[in-house]
Amino acid sequence: MTAALDVSNLTTTFATASGTIVPVNDVSFRVMPGEVMGLVGESGSGKSVTLRSILG
Repeated sequence: MTAALDVSNLTTTFATASGTIVPVNDVSFRVMPGEVMGLVGESGSGKSVTLRSILG
């Protein structure tokens, strides 16, 4: 069965005046059809950045 969503080695970086920030580093997961996945974590842990990176 083919995955509905397959994320492999996702890394996101931002350049700032004080240096590079890496909010998402080497994240991989697979969601199969019919599965439900939750992305949970503390405030500022990179949940929204992860989803925005997947969406492009």
